[in-house]
Amino acid sequence: MTDRAFAVVRAGALTTVQDLGRIGHAHLGVPRSGALDADAHRLANRLVGNAPEAATLETTVTGCAVRVRCAVTVAVTGAPCPVTVDGRPAAWGAPVRVPADAVLEVGTVTHGLRSYVAFAGGVGIEPVLGSRATDLLSGLGPDPLADGAVLPLGTPGAPAVAADAVPHAGPVRELVLPVRLGPRDDWFTAQGLRTLLTGVWRVSAESNRIGLRTEGPSLERARDGELPSEGMALGAVQVPPNGLPVLFLADHPTTGGYPVVGVVQEAALPAAAQAAPGTPVRFVRAHRGPRTRGA
Repeated sequence: MTDRAFAVVRAGALTTVQDLGRIGHAHLGVPRSGALDADAHRLANRLVGNAPEAATLETTVTGCAVRVRCAVTVAVTGAPCPVTVDGRPAAWGAPVRVPADAVLEVGTVTHGLRSYVAFAGGVGIEPVLGSRATDLLSGLGPDPLADGAVLPLGTPGAPAVAADAVPHAGPVRELVLPVRLGPRDDWFTAQGLRTLLTGVWRVSAESNRIGLRTEGPSLERARDGELPSEGMALGAVQVPPNGLPVLFLADHPTTGGYPVVGVVQEAALPAAAQAAPGTPVRFVRAHRGPRTRGA
């Protein structure tokens, strides 16, 4: 193994390698995957001089710890958390130089769910179908990090340009999701659609990288039965038989048979990635805005 690598000291609750995903393979049944909070992923890469598509680590709630085999610049973004190098406090949201053989520790988040760790040069594992992302649904890409695993680092590019200010979204106290109705909104009664646009849900603890599940009022159906399987887009709001909306995130299936009442704008998904269980959720009608890209 090359000296440009790091060893996992503490894997945390769930730490995966992520990039911007496998765009364009949905017709083959391959989900998009990639960083759930793509804005935080891009920012971490920018801070260490990487291209936006370089692979980072996505941690979940409890962070992780790694021992680097070479001196490397790192940056931690996303959900705020304590950062230390060999036990000494280091900056969050800024480039940090980590000496060879030092332990970088990303601690438990203070709010939000997912933090992003970028290394200059990126995580250098071999791509699968053009991406280094871990896909928990299909099993493509590297396994989630495990204690003792060793992962390679890529070759750094140009030094990062210093930033006077780093953009960062504040805590998600209420998740407001702009939704375009359709394609199967006709499967719900008028009262069901009113409930969607006026009701308040909470993020369920059963949420994961596949979808954000909700707890709250059920949407009333106008039709019984289910659809033949059809394509599912990133941001689709699928409604299973219990009537509780499920927002599809990066590891969502490419097809499904439950009706999709609407599609949430992609720009709102990073906030969804950071919404902890219990966070209030509202859907509002989106009249205009960017189109949701394909899965």
